[in-house]
Order: sequence, then C-alpha cells, then structure tokens
Amino acid sequence: MLDDLLVVGFDLETQTEVHIGDRPLEQWRALGYGARETVVCFYCWRGIDAPVGTKVALLARGRIGGLVRPHFAHPAGTAPPSGHSRETVWHINAKHRLARWAHTRHNVTRVRMEQWTEDRDRRADVYVILDDGAQLALEAQRELITDELWQARHRDYAAVGVRDVWFMRPDTRIPHVLFAEGTPAWTLYHREGEAEARLGQPHARGSQWWTKDLRLYAPHHPPCPGDEIVRERFLLEELGLDATGVSFPPTMHERLSQQAARVHQEAGEARNQHEQRERRRREGTTRQPRSRPWVPTPLPPVRPVPRPASGEPVCEVCHRPLAEPLVRYGRHLLC
Repeated sequence: MLDDLLVVGFDLETQTEVHIGDRPLEQWRALGYGARETVVCFYCWRGIDAPVGTKVALLARGRIGGLVRPHFAHPAGTAPPSGHSRETVWHINAKHRLARWAHTRHNVTRVRMEQWTEDRDRRADVYVILDDGAQLALEAQRELITDELWQARHRDYAAVGVRDVWFMRPDTRIPHVLFAEGTPAWTLYHREGEAEARLGQPHARGSQWWTKDLRLYAPHHPPCPGDEIVRERFLLEELGLDATGVSFPPTMHERLSQQAARVHQEAGEARNQHEQRERRRREGTTRQPRSRPWVPTPLPPVRPVPRPASGEPVCEVCHRPLAEPLVRYGRHLLC
C-alpha cells in the first residue's frame, strides 16, 4: 500500500524529522535531490535498513490536484534492496500526522515528538499539553503487543499523570486489554487523514437491568471485551482532544447523548413498574381477611304434611304413612 511507503525526511541543517506536508513542494525541491541536498531519507540516515549516517537526498514528488499526493521518494537506485520496513514507515508517518493534527487543535498549547516522561520511564510518540494542563501521550502502534507490555506502558503513563491515547495501524488487531481497562483505541489512516473508533453495541437487558451501569445499554465508547462492534470513521479535523483523550465531533456527541437519555428514561419507567409490582405484592401478603363468627345454616321451614281422611300423616312425595319422627320433615329419608 502506498500508505506504508511514504518516506519521512530528515533536515540536516535543523537536525529534525520533516514531512512532505510541512512545507510547499517548491521549498522541498530546493533542499532535496539535485539542489542543496540537505533533506535526506530519515530511515537511511538513522540506520534503518542501511548503515547509520547513509545520506540519500530525497525527491519531492507530486503536484497540486494530481492523482498522486505529494510525497518524498528515493532517487532511482538509492533505496535499500528490499525497501524500508512497512511497519517502520507507517509508524514514523503516523507520528508526524498526529503531531500536525494536534498542533491544529484550538486547546493545545504544546506538541513534541519523541518526548520522555519526567521520570524517563516512557517516551511518547507525540506528547501534548492542553491549555487546562492535561497531558496526553499519542501512541502510534504499528503491531499487536502483549497485554503485559501494554499494561506496563499504561501504568507508567498514569503514574506521572499522562493520559495515553492509542492509534493502531490498519489491519492490526486491537488488544482487548485496552477495553478491559476502559481505554479507547483508534485505527489511524494517516494518508487519508482519518481515524476510526470502535463502539460497543447495547447489552441485552436482563433482570433488574436498570440497577446496573446504564451506559452499557446504549452504544458505548470504549466497548467492553467481547462486545459486538460498530465502527465509526471520522476525519481527523473533525475530532478534538481533551483530558480524556480524543473527543467526538458535536454531531456524534449529540447522537450518543440522545441514545443515552432514552436509555435513562426507559430505566426510570422500568424501575417504577418494578416498585409498583413489589408494593402490590407486599400489600397482598400483609392484608388478612376479617374473621366472621360461625352461623349455622338454618333448617328448611317445616311445611304442613297432608293427612288422609283418617288423619294419619303421610309422605308428601310417596303419600305413604310416615313414622312419628319424620312427621316434622314431611317425607321419608329416601324420598
């Protein structure tokens, strides 16, 4: 990919790394191959894929509006036989892109590349100080690192009050240890000037979900380990920097805020419904029915028993004679 082959220059007069975007092409051509030749390949000069101190004056190629973006290139036949390491080239270009972007943020007061922390335990790819005093370390990570190595770097930065912000090379897997630690991770497409965020999809709502972290029931950034992921890509110029790291554009922030507000409203409704059910249940178990005194069932009224002409009582059903104890009932037991 051309994205991995962009060459970074080194200015022998100022002893600093330089990028094609730092000046107009005409100025670089006056300092490069066939002219003053004070702008050389940074990698060759530093001994990357070539002996230390190798001077290869660079060509500044490209034109405004052309199909190929402006870039530095080795003159024909002067590059290392196998070219420079793609990972190394991406890393150095990414640092320059991040530094130039940080310089343009309105609340940034200082930007330095390859800056050591005060205790000299860590050297940030791009060190940023904001106008509120917050310190950021923008790290361009070109390859997957172990959880232990990342945690060591993360804790060293935290120990000196520096917030580390991670930008991964495209097609490089992001370690889930970042998400387990609640740290966002971005994928940097430095040639396009874009960065991609990963957001976690809303979690399933289980029993009494409204008592848990409501942030997780809306799209959330950073995601949790194992979350289903949705990717959001932005131009770097749309993104900001604050004490927590990279901040979303206002439109994205508003969208996430609306979704979070809806979750809070639904959580309140679910909580109220649950409390009402619990209240009715408690009232139903504590309310005892009033006791009533026992009242015997009244006997049926005694009806007059028809008597034959002889005056002997008979059953009102079968009309046969009745024994004296049954007279009051007017019928036989089986009738």
